[in-house]
Amino acid sequence: MNSSNPNNTASPLDDIDRNIITILNRNGRISYTDLAQEVGLSRVAVQNRVNALMECGVIERFAAVINPEKIGISVSTFFNIDVEPKYLYEVAEKLAEESYVTSLYHMSGPSKLHMHGLFVNNQEMEQFLKEKVYPLPGVTGVDVQILLHRYKSRMGMRL
Repeated sequence: MNSSNPNNTASPLDDIDRNIITILNRNGRISYTDLAQEVGLSRVAVQNRVNALMECGVIERFAAVINPEKIGISVSTFFNIDVEPKYLYEVAEKLAEESYVTSLYHMSGPSKLHMHGLFVNNQEMEQFLKEKVYPLPGVTGVDVQILLHRYKSRMGMRL
């Protein structure tokens, strides 16, 4: 992998880099020794490759994936928020600061923000809407969809 990428553009990955990413996506806690054994390189070579993948932004961070229901967070909600174009970035910045918000995207279409949030219960979600979303300047509509059942949730991506 070419770790000197000043333009922050996509770097070409070789098959070993892709294999490392696939293994780390499956088990981010694997030791460098075990990872090296799986890809057929030395521990130092694998550690250097992982560091290069991190430096150029291919690997953004390592994190634990928590099951919200196991810690008492039972309401998973998706929001489509219509925002006047001139307020879009201001609204996005405010919502991105909220601890309830797990992801926030600007989607194609007329100034639409797509957001996911996690809440202890419906009352907490409703309070979030009333106190944090509806009062924001430029918000013209909110469509709320509550998750009923999660069949698949994937962190990372297919290579």
